[in-house]
Amino acid sequence: MTDSAKFITFEGGEGVGKSTQVKKLAEHLENKGINFILTREPGGSPGAEEIRELLVKGGTDKWQPMTEALLHNAARAEHLDKTVKPALDAGKWVISDRYADSTLAYQGYGQGVEIETLLELHKVSTNDFWPDLTVVLDGHELARAQEREDDNADKEDRYERMGDDFHKKLQESFLDIAKNNPERCVVVSASGTIDEVAQRVWDAVKLLLS
Repeated sequence: MTDSAKFITFEGGEGVGKSTQVKKLAEHLENKGINFILTREPGGSPGAEEIRELLVKGGTDKWQPMTEALLHNAARAEHLDKTVKPALDAGKWVISDRYADSTLAYQGYGQGVEIETLLELHKVSTNDFWPDLTVVLDGHELARAQEREDDNADKEDRYERMGDDFHKKLQESFLDIAKNNPERCVVVSASGTIDEVAQRVWDAVKLLLS
């Protein structure tokens, strides 16, 4: 990883606007002449995308929580090895829609796997590799996510169907994670227009340029 390369992740509940803000950040970076790649989790590399298929489709109770955690960490190991680290080593910024904090939130806070266990899994699977900056979008827009998925014949909606109580826990968990990791996490309000949110995100990201 070169000194100029940065690894930025976006986190938050379902439908809060992460994918949109990833694209808006890409526009800012392009305007600044910064080389970057966009990626996502689970997924982001051929092997990780195959694991994604197992996780985001099908019945909500198809996996035990620990099985899900292991699958996410397996996908992450592939993602880092095949996509993230090579890009950083080449001096490119990497912007990822979700990373390890989602595993802490979904499988930890949401499904009951011990947080310390998940952190140990992260150490084993990634050599404790964390982003330079994590943008936590603060909002709860599950209805928008469900509406979006209704238009998709090949639905990746397994997590969206886990119920309102689960999703309320999720958003609270992301805020708790951000509070416990102030050195790398910044909470950005997802309220307002897309451009207003994008400006708040850029205000946080541009500090990495100084």
